[in-house]
Amino acid sequence: MAQERVISVITPVHVGGDGFILETFESLASQKLPAGWSLEWVVQEDGRTGEPLRGVPDLPWVSKGNGRAGGAARARTVALPRARGSLVRTLDADDLLPDADVLARDIDVLLDRPGIGWCVSPCLDLLPNGELKEGPNDPAPGLLPDGFLLDSLIEGELPVMGTTMTAHTALVRAVGGWPAIPAFEDAATLLACEAVSSGWVQEQPGEIYRKHTSQSTASVEYHDPKERELRVRASIERALALRDTGWRWTPAENWWQLVARQAS
Repeated sequence: MAQERVISVITPVHVGGDGFILETFESLASQKLPAGWSLEWVVQEDGRTGEPLRGVPDLPWVSKGNGRAGGAARARTVALPRARGSLVRTLDADDLLPDADVLARDIDVLLDRPGIGWCVSPCLDLLPNGELKEGPNDPAPGLLPDGFLLDSLIEGELPVMGTTMTAHTALVRAVGGWPAIPAFEDAATLLACEAVSSGWVQEQPGEIYRKHTSQSTASVEYHDPKERELRVRASIERALALRDTGWRWTPAENWWQLVARQAS
C-alpha cells in the first residue's frame, strides 16, 4: 500500500493525442493542496515513441513512462506501480481541472470520512466554441447509496464521468486497476470500486471534459453498437461479481496512523 501524503494523477497519452497536454499540465500545476500534501503527475505514453512526452516539462513531481501500445486501460494500469501516492486520480491528456482546489477537496473528503473509499464530482463539457456545459444527470452531492451508479448504468446511463474519481490507491490496486477493454475502462474501475466500498459525490465540478473531433470518444469505433454493448456488459458483470462476494474494502489502519503522525 502507498505510504505517502501524495495524490498521484495518472494521465495516459498517445501519439497525436498530446495537442492539449500542456494545458493539462498547467491545470495540475495550479493546484493548491492541503498542508503536508504534494502532487505527483504520472504520465504514461501508450507506445514507445517518446514523442508525446517531449513537451511535458521535466520536473521532480512529473513521472514519465512509456510501454507497448495497448490502449488507455493498459497505459493507466502499467503506470499504477509508479504511483507513490496514497490517493490516485486519472485525468486525460486533453482535459482540465476547473479550479485550483479540485484535488484538495477530494483529499479532504477522503480524510474526513474514513469509511469512504472514493469520491466523484460533476463534470463540465468544454465545447469547441468555448462554452462550458453542465452535465444533465449529476447525482445530488453527498454519500451515494450503495450500488447507485451500477443500477443507473443497468437502467440506461452512468450519471458521472469515471475520470472524476479520486480513490485510495490501495483500493484501485485491489480491484485490479483498469480492465482490458477498448474504452469505458475509467467507468469500469469506478463501478468496481463502488461494488466493494462506499463513495461520495462532490458538490463542485471536478473536471472539464474537452469535446473535440480528434478525441477517441468521437471515433467510429467508439460508437460501434456491438463494441459498446460488450464493454458495458463486461463492466457490469465485473461489478456484480465483486458485489456478490460480499467483501468490503476499508482503508488499512496503518494508513490512518500515518496521516495522523505526519499531520502532527
